[in-house]
Amino acid sequence: MLAYIVRRLLLIVPTLLGIMIINFAIIQVAPGGPIEQAIAELEGTAVSATARITGAGGDTAAAPAPRAGGEDSSYRGARGLDPAFIAELEKMYGFDKPAYERFLLMMKSYVVFDFGESFFKGRRVVDLVLEKMPVSISLGLWTTLLVYLICIPLGIAKAVRDGSSFDIWTSAVIIVGNAIPSFLFAILLIVLFAGGSYLDWFPLRGLVSDDWSELAWPARIVDYFWHLALPLTALLVGSFASLTMLTKNSFLDQINQQYVVTARAKGLTERRVLYGHVFRNAMLIVIAGFPSAFIGILFTGSLLIEIIFSLDGLGQLGYEAVINRDYPIMFATTYFFTLLGLLMNLVGDITYTLVDPRIDFESRAV
Repeated sequence: MLAYIVRRLLLIVPTLLGIMIINFAIIQVAPGGPIEQAIAELEGTAVSATARITGAGGDTAAAPAPRAGGEDSSYRGARGLDPAFIAELEKMYGFDKPAYERFLLMMKSYVVFDFGESFFKGRRVVDLVLEKMPVSISLGLWTTLLVYLICIPLGIAKAVRDGSSFDIWTSAVIIVGNAIPSFLFAILLIVLFAGGSYLDWFPLRGLVSDDWSELAWPARIVDYFWHLALPLTALLVGSFASLTMLTKNSFLDQINQQYVVTARAKGLTERRVLYGHVFRNAMLIVIAGFPSAFIGILFTGSLLIEIIFSLDGLGQLGYEAVINRDYPIMFATTYFFTLLGLLMNLVGDITYTLVDPRIDFESRAV
């Protein structure tokens, strides 16, 4: 197993490099960029009110004063600006170097987890990510745990009662829930329970109340889950279908195996057969998928929920980075989350062997 882990770790390097090259190349040819955003900010036409021009050191810096000139620029919105002014902007943002050199310098820094500083927020990217991460971890962790705690028993119950009215009606409910987008359900929850048009039971924004630090610990816990109730409900609605059906189908596949027939023929109770023999084999694929499921829910499922409920998490940070063309945040988060996802895939493989020691990855090629 150790040799397999080493091979997988070595394989992460070219995989991560390839993903970063593709993302870097796409961003370079995409319209707009930090310099265009800075020009738009100076001219008062920026699309985001959060943008601020910062220098290479991260402090909020005053941009060089534009001077009229007769030469046009290749940057959108820079027509008529002095080329020397554009050159100063390029140097400020590091665009005075060719693309390949910028990429090599960036990857050299990323190897030691030096992600630089935001162009438009004037702070280190690591500090921004750490500041926003508790919100996204709260959403991702609780969503994943609740999904597994609900879907696994539900999937087992559906497998045992396959074809019954319970199976049919629960399938209908989870399919309808899966068809409703989480952001649409979030808006419905706000209208119904957050002072939209009917009840005003839950807060509309934030992860905790403003006076949270002044509350006693029991009150803090209650306040925390009070704020999470609606966002978690919106995320959970569309998350049941795949895992429930995966659990059900895994159990059905194992229930029809010969060893189950043999166990029943020996006189074992149905409960002993189900949880003593079927459970471990059926749950192999479900449990092993937990790390990747958590990463998926954490970093891909909460963007709109964070925006709708005004939760200042990683999703909203990434959205602002894209709008502001904040390359350090965009590339750093891509690098970090890709690396984390690749490591979680390895953790998933290791989980397979923990759940079922009969699995041996040493006997197969990577």
